[in-house]
Amino acid sequence: MSYIKHKLPNTQDQWLKNRLSGIGGSDAAAAIGKSPWVSPYTLWCEKRGLIKKDIDNESMRLGRDLENYVAERFSESTGKKVRKSSFSYQSVEYPFMLANVDRLIVGEDAGLECKTTSAFTRTKYDKGDIPIQYYIQCMHYMAVTGKKKWYIAVLVLGIDFYWFEVNWDDTEINNLIILEKKFWDCVENGVEPMIDGSLSTSETLNEIFPISDSTEVDLKNYEQDLQRLMEIKKFISKLDRERKQIENSIKNDMGKSEIGFVDRYTIKWKNLKQSRIDNKRLKKDYPEIYAKVIKEVILRRFEVTEENDNDNN
Repeated sequence: MSYIKHKLPNTQDQWLKNRLSGIGGSDAAAAIGKSPWVSPYTLWCEKRGLIKKDIDNESMRLGRDLENYVAERFSESTGKKVRKSSFSYQSVEYPFMLANVDRLIVGEDAGLECKTTSAFTRTKYDKGDIPIQYYIQCMHYMAVTGKKKWYIAVLVLGIDFYWFEVNWDDTEINNLIILEKKFWDCVENGVEPMIDGSLSTSETLNEIFPISDSTEVDLKNYEQDLQRLMEIKKFISKLDRERKQIENSIKNDMGKSEIGFVDRYTIKWKNLKQSRIDNKRLKKDYPEIYAKVIKEVILRRFEVTEENDNDNN
């Protein structure tokens, strides 16, 4: 693998522009459909300039602010020295593959990715688990830089610190390149990736098409899909009724009890105290305040109705 080094951008605008020019390490999992948070469609829309990604929320800022600490903890735990790179990297063979690495390992053909995550993470780092998106990010960096090893250091806030070693794998890296190239071809040619059922795609569609107009569209190609959709909705409704029946039976037997046990199951039916604003009273007794705090929100509701055969008679 060969690469070109570029000076890191000096401004936020330039950094944002560079992000749109290819697939970075944090994009890699989404590009191949393995990110739990970002779908290929959402990433495609971002790279096409149809939406803007939130790249400066509190979680991301915390990760940046603690990056140096995580790198120092890695050095402390492993005895390995690390250094920052003043460059970003671009693959020569696949120019759409980009890399802004956190650290490089001194005296070793390897790099380091620093992560900070919440104490509520479900990943069992103590058992050796690594989130798939982290693993793919390391593979992406190796594919761009040609380095044969990448370390990943993870600070689980308030819990513990972990580090892992990811080694070069010809098969996985070759497959990653093929899939990333397929995605980037879609970006360059304006070909939408397949629409999936993820929350990410739903939110992106709502962002791109926030307001409806009065036009109508013929969706005859979706006849079978709509039939299946109605079947699914009926099945979900049936399952929901069954769920409520089981819950209600348990509640009836629990009575005033707060906790129940059945073998490996624990059932809790506790009182929760919540404070809510009485909108009707607020509007009636304090109309001026209500007028100041009320916020109009426009939402598009997706609804499918089915005509009965009798309706056509």
